[in-house]
Amino acid sequence: MNTETLTLAIFVAGIAQFGILTASALVPIRLNWRQELQALPRLQRQMYWVYGGYVVLSIIAFGLISTFNAAELAAGGGLARAFCGYVAVFWGIRLSLQWVFDVEEHLTAWWLRWGERTLTVLFTLFTIVYAWSALRP
Repeated sequence: MNTETLTLAIFVAGIAQFGILTASALVPIRLNWRQELQALPRLQRQMYWVYGGYVVLSIIAFGLISTFNAAELAAGGGLARAFCGYVAVFWGIRLSLQWVFDVEEHLTAWWLRWGERTLTVLFTLFTIVYAWSALRP
């Protein structure tokens, strides 16, 4: 993959990460966090929401940095490779969790099943694009 193609791939991945936030926003609603988390002590509920917020902020940062600095990330400087390596690991771990989480009971409509499969494809593509950018010769 040449630098121009990689720049486009990183830019598109940056934009697509904002789409992930749509699914992320649905999780607390679809899983009824307000009621389900009531069984937990207050501190644990608060920590759950804070951890979720940090994940959302990370994805926003990945999207913004990738969208506005795609050419610089594709150029392959040391910091660019480190950032892309971190993002590849982040999405690679999330991709591996697709086969750990038992979500079937929550995929009650066609659009939820389609969305879950789309997420798997996106997680795979993010991992590939950023890993390639971090490790390419």
